[in-house]
Parts: sequence; C-alpha cells; structure tokens
Amino acid sequence: MDDNMMAERGSGRAGAFSELILNALPYPVLCINRAGEVLDLNNAAEQFFELGASHLLRSKIADLLPPRSPVLALIDDVRRRGSVVNEYRVEIGNPRLGNERIVDIHAGPLSDDDEKIVIMLQERTIADKMDRQMTHRGAARSITALGAMLAHEIKNPLSGIRGAAQLLEVDLEDQDRALTRLICDETDRIVKLVDRMEAFSDGRPIEREAVNIHMVFDHVKQVAQAGFARHIRFVETFDPSLPPVFANRDQLIQVFLNLVKNAAEAIGEHAIDGEIELMSAYRPGVRIRGQGAGTSVALPLEFCVRDNGPGIAPEISEHLFDPFVTNKASGTGLGLALVAKIVRDHGGIVECDPQPRRTTFRVLMPVYVQQDGRQSEP
Repeated sequence: MDDNMMAERGSGRAGAFSELILNALPYPVLCINRAGEVLDLNNAAEQFFELGASHLLRSKIADLLPPRSPVLALIDDVRRRGSVVNEYRVEIGNPRLGNERIVDIHAGPLSDDDEKIVIMLQERTIADKMDRQMTHRGAARSITALGAMLAHEIKNPLSGIRGAAQLLEVDLEDQDRALTRLICDETDRIVKLVDRMEAFSDGRPIEREAVNIHMVFDHVKQVAQAGFARHIRFVETFDPSLPPVFANRDQLIQVFLNLVKNAAEAIGEHAIDGEIELMSAYRPGVRIRGQGAGTSVALPLEFCVRDNGPGIAPEISEHLFDPFVTNKASGTGLGLALVAKIVRDHGGIVECDPQPRRTTFRVLMPVYVQQDGRQSEP
C-alpha cells in the first residue's frame, strides 16, 4: 500500500472519529462560512433547532435566530479578532423555538481558517432546570412528611366529628338536618384530601419492570378522550425504537394522566383548536447525580406532554411542583407535587418549559436494565 493510500485511509478514520466525538457532545455545535451558511453540525444542533440536518445545511445562521440577534454581532467580533469569543446568558428565543431560550455562546475560527467559524451553544435553561430539580426533590420529601402527619393528626378527629354529626341528625327536625349533612359532606371532602396526601407518605419500595411507554401513552389518551379531553386533538411524536423504561406501569399512568389533565384544563373546555402532543425520544448524554451517591445515573428516555394553551402564570411557574401551588379555583395543588414524587422515586427528573402555546412538561427516566446487567438499547 503506497503512502497516499495510507494517508487517505488514516484521514478517513480521523474524520469518522471526529464525527463521533462531535455527535457525543450534548451541546449544539455548528460550523458556518463567511456568508453565514451552515456547513456542518452535530446531532444536538438538530435537536436544539428542531430541524433536520438537510434543512439546516441549506440555512444561514441568521435565518435560525431572531432579528438583530447578538449572536450575529458576536460572529463579526470573532472574524475581527481572529480568536475565540465567549458570551453568556444570550437570549436567542423566537416563536418557533420558544421565547425563553437563553444560552452561553462559545465561538471561534476553525484552526487558522478565519473563513469558517465554529459555534457552540450551551443552553442555560438546562443548567437552571437541573438546579431547580434539587428544589423539587426537597418539595417532594417535605410533602411526604406532611402527608404522614396529616393522616395521623387529622383523619382520627374527623371521624369523630362525622360520627357526632350523624348522632345529632337522629334527633333533629328536617330543616336542621341540612346543617348536619353539611358537616358530614365537608368532613368527607377533607378526608378525601387527606387520602390524597397519604399517597406521598407511602415509603414502600416500588415494584418496577420493563414498561413500554407508548402503551402507557395509549392508555392515558384513551382515558382522556373518553372524558375530560374529548374536545382536544392528540398528536403523537414517538420514537418507535425506544427501549423500555424501568418503572411501575400504574404509577406512570398516574403521572401522565395528571400531566394530560393539566394540559386539557390549560387549553380550556371551549377551545376549538386545542392540541396535546405526546412525545418520546432517546437523549443520550443526560445524567444526574443520585442522592448521597458518588456516581451519576443516565436518564436517556425523554417523555413529553406539550399543549397549545395560554401558558403558565409567571408568579407560579417556578413553584409548580410545590404542594398547594395552583391557579385553579377548585384545584388542590397536589397533582404536580405527586408527579414530582413519583418521578423522583423512579430516579428520574421532571421539568416544565412554560411557553405560551407550547407549554411542555418533560420527564427524563432511566432505561430498563436486564438481569444480566446489560442496559437495553434503542
């Protein structure tokens, strides 16, 4: 084999290896030319811009960003300096991507070729969400203790109050029995609330198995379309090759039934264009450090519920998963707190991106691990 053939083969191996490294990065990376045209990109860039590589490679960077984006000025700065430029907490949102897209930008010339510039975006909201996840876990733990306390301190005296009202009812005239009936009804309502709280104090180990998330979504959709979401159109964006999730099927149904019900209530009963999108995807590279553990856990399974309702009020968006936080007149504020607890108990995380017309609840979960220790692959 001559030297040219060996060099060509070596170059091919290096190119393939470089591509593997590039696609292993969890951050969007793009290479553009002097005209601002996208020359190359990694898989994370496709996910970030929600466009395929074929579309992005026909685009200019200016077409992907809002008008007069500071990213364009940063690119000009790189060309002028001929060196790496970093800028932090830059807003690059637009109606298609969602308005709250805040990123740290790292841009620099490709080697000594100032005609080409490499841009890496690190979404700040991902880091911020991971920080808030610790708060959500703390909220779930606090409501667990609260549930146990309520069950012990409230349910016993409530049964006594109800029993006393029933005894009084025997000797009362018909017009006065309405008052004892009111006492019984209100007591029953409080007991139901406490029963829901008791779900948080169940410390028994979760019975988990390999669960097909698409069968869970199908069940949830059937329940929703038969009742509270019969007026809403459902869209399914699934990865059919997704491996099973390591979870309790009934509890997953409870999680996504809560999320879909919230989405339907956000859209409203009288909406004529209501839409809920159910999504599943494989996102390698997402890991979270477990409580008290020195190792991190991979959470490559992403399940989303997205609605086109008006969004979430800013004053409660940061506390959605806290107990008793709600903007519904008849709501208890326990639904999302229970979602947070169940997902936490499964070793996963849940977050919300509260954008108007595209509010997304995102659940990240571990895959099913086989008995021989091998992790299922998509």
